[in-house]
Amino acid sequence: MNTLQLPLLADFVTIDPAQIDRFRTEGHTLVKSVLKPEELPAYRDAINKAAYTFNTEKRAMAERDTYGKAFLQIMNLWEQDENVRRFTLAKRFAKIAADLLGVEHVRLYHDQALYKEPGGGFTPWHQDQYYWPLNTNNTVTMWMPLLNITEDMGMLTFASGSHREGFVGNLAISDESEAQLEQLIKDRDYPITRATTMNAGDATWHYGWTLHSAPGNLSDVTREVMTVIYYAADALVTEPVNEHQENDRNRWLQGIAPTNVAASALNPLIV
Repeated sequence: MNTLQLPLLADFVTIDPAQIDRFRTEGHTLVKSVLKPEELPAYRDAINKAAYTFNTEKRAMAERDTYGKAFLQIMNLWEQDENVRRFTLAKRFAKIAADLLGVEHVRLYHDQALYKEPGGGFTPWHQDQYYWPLNTNNTVTMWMPLLNITEDMGMLTFASGSHREGFVGNLAISDESEAQLEQLIKDRDYPITRATTMNAGDATWHYGWTLHSAPGNLSDVTREVMTVIYYAADALVTEPVNEHQENDRNRWLQGIAPTNVAASALNPLIV
C-alpha cells in the first residue's frame, strides 16, 4: 500500500461555548470546515480507495433489505489502511469530541464509511448507542461528507432533544425502528432538524442516544460520508442487552468483560 503525504490534523479547533451548550441541549450540532479545503483531496482519495477496496456488498439494490439499501457500510478502515488511520486517529477531531462531551480524554470506538449510492434508500430512525455496551452517555459520532451534499443526497436528520430519552428499546436499524421511533418522536413532539447543505469537510456531531435518520439519495452521485465514534476514556463495558452489543463487545472491544474499562488495543486514547 502506498502511504500518501497527508496533513497531520494535529492542531485544535476552538468551538464556541454557546455551540457546545446547544449541542448538549439539542443532542447534535454542525461544525463547519473541520477538514480544511486544502486538506480534503488527499484524505478523500485515501478513504475512497480503502472503502471500495474493502466493501463486501455486491448485491444489486433490488436484492437488499431496508438496511442494505440505506448505505454501503465499511467498518474500521483504520485497521486496514495506514492513510485512513491518520484520519481516524486525528487529534483535531478527537479534541472537538472531548470538548462537546465535556470530558478531558476520549477513546476511539470505531470508524465507518457510510456511502449512500444513487437510488439508495432511506436510513430508518435509530440510536447508535443501541449497539454499544458502554456505561456512559458521553458518546459522540462525527459524520463528515467528503464532497458537497444537499438534502436530496441523504442528509443526516435529527430529532432534537431526543438524547434525553436514553435507551428507548431493543430496536436495530430496520423498518420496525422506523415505525416505532417515528411514533415516539411525534408523541414527544421533538423538532426534526437537518442541514440544507453541507460542504465537504464540514461535520455533524451527535450523542449516541440522539435519534437520527436520513432520506434516500435522489441524486446521481454517491453520498460519501466518513464517520468516527468517540467515548469518554473512563467508560466501562456493560453487560450486553442484545446480540448486537455482544457482537460489538467481542469485535470492537476485543472481548473485554463487563465492569472493566473499555480500553482494548482497538480503542486507543486519542486526546
